[in-house]
Amino acid sequence: MRHIISILIENEPGALSRVVGLFSARGYNIENLNVAPTEDGSLSRMTIVTSGSDDIIEQITKLLNRLIEVVKVVDLTEGPYIERELMLIKVRAVGKEREEMKRMADIFRGRIIDVTDRAYTIELTGDGPKLDAFIEAIDRTAILETVRTGSSGIGRGERVLKV
Repeated sequence: MRHIISILIENEPGALSRVVGLFSARGYNIENLNVAPTEDGSLSRMTIVTSGSDDIIEQITKLLNRLIEVVKVVDLTEGPYIERELMLIKVRAVGKEREEMKRMADIFRGRIIDVTDRAYTIELTGDGPKLDAFIEAIDRTAILETVRTGSSGIGRGERVLKV
């Protein structure tokens, strides 16, 4: 089963490598990893997407909590949460393709953020399946480049990850 684990971690050199090392040393896969400073400059929030049984996720959580730099660990999938991903996709846009790409961006609530005479760069946010659906909906030969951030998540309502 897929899990989204959010971690508050001290913003120090080497902290990320220790978390990643914990996963690789035990043969666990990280499907997706995001990390950035929080509103408190001394802390970063790390979002890890991984798969495993409840026992494996429990073991991962316990191992993460043992790391000195880790302040708090939450499995977002244990309750209601919001998940989003950002994708920047550069597509060929020449002639009739220009209107078609603009229309597709509008349908998927994307924004064209860069325009040249031969290409558009489109920004899309949503869950992974929405971004996958956009890629499937356009002509694959028109895709010049794709960049995806991977998932970020936050608990819904009053559920917060804070010290």
